[in-house]
Amino acid sequence: MRNANGRQAPALVLFDIDGTLLRRAGPHHREALVEAVRRVAGIEASLDHIPVQGMLDRDILATMLRESGISDRMIRKWMPLLVRRAQWIYARRCPEDLSEKVCPGVAPFLESIRAAGALAGLVSGNLTQIGWKKMERARLKRYFRFGSFAESGPTRGHLVKLAIREARAKGWIARETPVALIGDHPNDICAARQNGIVAVAVATGIATREELAAHRPDFLLDDLREATLPGLLR
Repeated sequence: MRNANGRQAPALVLFDIDGTLLRRAGPHHREALVEAVRRVAGIEASLDHIPVQGMLDRDILATMLRESGISDRMIRKWMPLLVRRAQWIYARRCPEDLSEKVCPGVAPFLESIRAAGALAGLVSGNLTQIGWKKMERARLKRYFRFGSFAESGPTRGHLVKLAIREARAKGWIARETPVALIGDHPNDICAARQNGIVAVAVATGIATREELAAHRPDFLLDDLREATLPGLLR
């Protein structure tokens, strides 16, 4: 995304979704994964015992099937169907308005990013259509130029790498442009470290401030009301 003057964005800020931009957004996402497994594999599986926080949706689906005794070969065969079905189900069950689920400080911080001519993107373990539907219903979609989601790679670190690569390839940022990843889980901190970018942790998800601090992010915030773009990328 180039500015009105034709210059590249001065910074790229990547955001996780669940626990970072939105919290307590309802059971509809989990229900879509469970229902997809039921319809595609004919299995009654549960997420109750799976620590889904920080996981990619495809890994969650695979874990559900594997724990039900399904072979890896069948999981690979069914995965494209599961992905399509889960997204289809979520689009029809997602609440019309998620704006009340937006975490504190998110909208003003996104406005400040846009005002500075910087670029905002998503890096999420959500499946693509689920992630964008959440942003649409939360009235946040307009702030994000692009995203990297669960179907695109095997790990969160790989998703971050793909997002940075896309932004550079399309000329939105230069190779030396500062990049930050904002997330609420230790996996987000690790993903930032793996890519040599600024790791910003927010204590708005399930992980406690102490758990996040143990992974030594560059910045640890209670929520995005404490965030400023110059402060995070100085």
